[in-house]
Amino acid sequence: MSQPNNAHSDALVFFGATGDLANKQIFPALYGLVRDEGLSVPIIGVARSGWDLDQLKQRAADSVKAHGGDIESDAFKKLTSLLNYVDGDYSDPNVFKALRKDLGDAKRPLHYLAIPPALFSEVASQLAKSGYAENARLVVEKPFGRDRESAQELSNILDQYFAEKNIFRIDHYLGKEPVQNILYTRFANSIFEPLWNRNYVRSIQITMAENFGVQDRGAFYDSAGAIRDVLQNHMLQILASLTMDPPTGQEHEAIRDRKASLLKAVRPLDANHLVRGQYHGYLDVPGVRPGSTVETYAAAKLFIDSWRWEGVPIFIRTGKCLPVSVAEAVVEFKRPPRETFGEIKAIGCGHMRFRIQPDVTIALGTRVKVPGDRMIGDDVELILTR
Repeated sequence: MSQPNNAHSDALVFFGATGDLANKQIFPALYGLVRDEGLSVPIIGVARSGWDLDQLKQRAADSVKAHGGDIESDAFKKLTSLLNYVDGDYSDPNVFKALRKDLGDAKRPLHYLAIPPALFSEVASQLAKSGYAENARLVVEKPFGRDRESAQELSNILDQYFAEKNIFRIDHYLGKEPVQNILYTRFANSIFEPLWNRNYVRSIQITMAENFGVQDRGAFYDSAGAIRDVLQNHMLQILASLTMDPPTGQEHEAIRDRKASLLKAVRPLDANHLVRGQYHGYLDVPGVRPGSTVETYAAAKLFIDSWRWEGVPIFIRTGKCLPVSVAEAVVEFKRPPRETFGEIKAIGCGHMRFRIQPDVTIALGTRVKVPGDRMIGDDVELILTR
């Protein structure tokens, strides 16, 4: 008998427990769930790295500490007490027998696949064979396939083993507070919406820059590139949050439907509005194919074919080994219809900036008068930080 879809999961299994995503995102999130939400279910990491439980606990400590957590706290001690580890190849049935043993009496586990998409079907198949697909939830990370055809094929495979209502295709970037704050700031304050259209907005710019390379992720990155890695998921989600119409209703589907409607209106991209590049030294990274043309930098100019946004250019850019690490979105407003004060030099036209990282900032760019007798001004930002 199937369980209600809102029944709580009674165990959490995350595949790829020794990987980059677990280190940067999952362990800090688990620590937060234990500390703030009282998470107390078994947590089982699965990977094929030749590690043991002590090594995984050390990785958890390093990760939590690096992200500002207190590894001497009761919350972290509780996290490590809940943690277990299974090591082995995902195609090996013995791995899933060991997982079954560690799950104990759990009836509704949540399986989080922090692994490459090429491994999704293998893991889903093995979970089904082990009896842990029924009543279980499956969470799959981006990128979900390489294109529409592979994404549809992957969905068909997962649907063989899990009920569609129990499959969650996620983008972890949406869990970031400053990303959620874009939506909140727009729709919780009535002063912005009257300006949020082609009549007042000159352009929108979304940037995700990193001052480091692909590091030890050469093999993964060379199979994805900047466009598949962040542009077509993280950055388009930011675009949708910035430009979607207000959702109707309180259900999660209301926001999803508005975003889907907005993204359908984005004009198809062509080569004349796309730039791809690669930083010097990328080809020397272990795991990168000789002569690879995979991009580590991508910039695109988009348009939204809608009444609200007709004619407003949207610039999206992302890349590695750039001068700074920063992620932000800037909505640039149009200039006043005439130069009241006759200033000749090029001046700003006002903007609103949503800084996502490294700091969380909302800033309103405006022009104010410079002290003195002359009616001249300077561009400044009113900044709200947390």
